[in-house]
Amino acid sequence: MSAFRKSILATLIIAINSLAIAQTDDADSLKMSALEALISAPPERALPIVSKVLSGDSSPALKERALFILSQIDLPEAQNQLVETARTGDTRLRLEAIRMIGIGGNPEALAALGELYANGDRNTKEAVLEAYLIAGDEQAVYQIALNSQDPRDFENAVQMLGAMGATRELRELRDRPGSGEALINAYAVAGDVESLTEMATDSSDPERQAQAIHGLGIAGGNEVGNVLRNIYNGTDVEDVKEAALQGLLIAGDDQAVLELFRASDDTMEKKKLLETLVMMDSDAVWDIIDTTLENGQ
Repeated sequence: MSAFRKSILATLIIAINSLAIAQTDDADSLKMSALEALISAPPERALPIVSKVLSGDSSPALKERALFILSQIDLPEAQNQLVETARTGDTRLRLEAIRMIGIGGNPEALAALGELYANGDRNTKEAVLEAYLIAGDEQAVYQIALNSQDPRDFENAVQMLGAMGATRELRELRDRPGSGEALINAYAVAGDVESLTEMATDSSDPERQAQAIHGLGIAGGNEVGNVLRNIYNGTDVEDVKEAALQGLLIAGDDQAVLELFRASDDTMEKKKLLETLVMMDSDAVWDIIDTTLENGQ
């Protein structure tokens, strides 16, 4: 076959395949529109159609959309089917069904996720936590953290509680052995300055104190600068001072660092504070540099 004929044949094959794909896309687009129209249909009429889509050979995209429709149908049969898909569907549909349970927010369906979490793989556990986040079910995530025997599961659960701003639940976990840095980070994400301040001013565990000070910088807020400055001034432990200074850097409180600079009589300390102000791109630092160069102060 000549190169020219091969070229023509290749062009025809590409054109035919492109037409088939376009026709498939058009058909799926029409099916998607028909499926989405079921949102406003009577539940008892919509459910059989959605079930047929899920049990048939429709595309994954159509089946995923069908799961969303299913999550919006306020019938026990619909929620049961959603939970069953979350238990037994193929991996993609199973994880999507879990997410849709979170979107639907049905209490019975959400309760069924606890068993799925306990028996699930890592992807299933992450999907269940995401569903609880979507549904705002702080108590369910708290129970996972409370009962967790796996440090990774505990860390993921408290991270989710932090993202949910669940300060009450996080505080109840404070005395759990081995909670460590994961819980402090969750306090920081949740903006629980009160708990972090208590831990940051407790010198009985220097490592935890330094972690809490760092967490205060992440949490930020109007009072954090004052707390960190007081911690800095109130200790002779170099690691604690360093943590407080890093906290101020993270919080972006250049005014507090400036006050520390002006109050210090120690040349090495002033140098470090000046370097911190430069890193913070503080407007005041340039006047300080000018003054220091002129007067050596």
